[in-house]
Amino acid sequence: MRARLLPLLIVLMAAVLLALGVPLAVSLAAAQQQKVVVDRIDDTARFAALAQFVTAGPSGSRRTGTDDRLEALRSELTSYYDVYGIRAGVFYRNGSAMANAPDDWFVPRTGEVRDAFEEALLSRRSHDPRQVWPWQHSRLIVASPVIRDGDVVAVVVTDSPTGQMRSRTLRGWMIIGAGEIAAMLLAVGAALRLTGWVLRPVRVLDATTHDIATGRLKSRVAVAGGPPELRRLARSFNEMADNVEDVLEQQRAFVADASHQLRNPLSALLLRIELLALELPEDNEEIASVRTEGKRLAQVLDDLLDLALAEHAEADLKVTDIGALAEERVAAWSPAAEAKGVRLTGDCSPTTAWADPITLSSALDAVIDNAVKFTPEGGTVEVTVAADGDTSAVVVTDTGPGLTDEELARVGDRFWRSGRHQNIKGSGLGLSIVRTLLTAGGGSIDYARHEPQGLRVTVRVPRGGES
Repeated sequence: MRARLLPLLIVLMAAVLLALGVPLAVSLAAAQQQKVVVDRIDDTARFAALAQFVTAGPSGSRRTGTDDRLEALRSELTSYYDVYGIRAGVFYRNGSAMANAPDDWFVPRTGEVRDAFEEALLSRRSHDPRQVWPWQHSRLIVASPVIRDGDVVAVVVTDSPTGQMRSRTLRGWMIIGAGEIAAMLLAVGAALRLTGWVLRPVRVLDATTHDIATGRLKSRVAVAGGPPELRRLARSFNEMADNVEDVLEQQRAFVADASHQLRNPLSALLLRIELLALELPEDNEEIASVRTEGKRLAQVLDDLLDLALAEHAEADLKVTDIGALAEERVAAWSPAAEAKGVRLTGDCSPTTAWADPITLSSALDAVIDNAVKFTPEGGTVEVTVAADGDTSAVVVTDTGPGLTDEELARVGDRFWRSGRHQNIKGSGLGLSIVRTLLTAGGGSIDYARHEPQGLRVTVRVPRGGES
């Protein structure tokens, strides 16, 4: 969830910073150019004031004598060009030069300089020139009219290089960029802290939910940190878990009490049946049927009590040699298998795992018992132990009739038995008890077909304890 939330926050913050930074960068560039333009306008206004009193006219109409003002204007323009490198000139209406620096600079017939010159002839100063960006090698043109007696007699034009202005703009942009990067890093750090603060209670809630789902009903969420809504959710979750645990505890207690209380009257009933049987012929079929059903009912009550105790008990997990334990169970069930004519073999290599030895022994007893029970005479039951990644597995295969796909989906359900096995002794609770015991210790049991015939049961337990 953090991997999805964090990029979203970063993208939003980057968009906000760009929305602020880009206009700021544009404004900085415009301010730098405006400053240069104002300086050029002031310069052209000063030159226009000097040219206003020059008595010399256009080429061919110069008055006799030396015009000191013209010489002063030329000297000013030359000094201006030498010091600042800005081309400047005063041009008559016909485009001829009154004074210019350098001497070979004139108003071209087309271009930006001509446009500014023509605009000034209309008694208007140049509008703000087009914005020059740091990557453009453009020049800055500013023109002002020279007005005498209300008429435009000449135009002052300056043609400025923009290298320094572009350098200042670029430096300003670099400062803005550095600020944007610093702000982005700060925002990423804040986003990390924010997502951690928000999602930490969610992770704790998820872990606790998983613990409860796997049978650790005592797990609860520590209500600490995070937004108030999540703290309130954690408290509500704990209340719900308490209520669920209470309901399950009541159900277990009811099953255990009912099973225990029914055993005494059932025992008395079976005893009366035995007494009644003494008065009837030994081969009476009805008495035999009643005896069988009574014993089956007694077995069901015993299994119900075992199931209630299994759901209530907590696993005593420890490092266990699964291979040695499985070999021991194979040896214990070998006499029963031989009595039925079934070959029971084991390939139990030493393998350690994190398990409750008593629980695992009970599970293997139930699985091996079923395998021997349903395998016909002359068949084979094999028990194999192997490590598989993070788990250790005990695999029990048989050559019995096996189960169909529909039966495999239901095997392990409480009181469920295949219709083909109704005449075989059992209550349908043995594998349910096994699954409950294994789940409490982090284990599992799976069922699959064994080719070419039979059933494959895999009991898995974790190889390491929880951190």
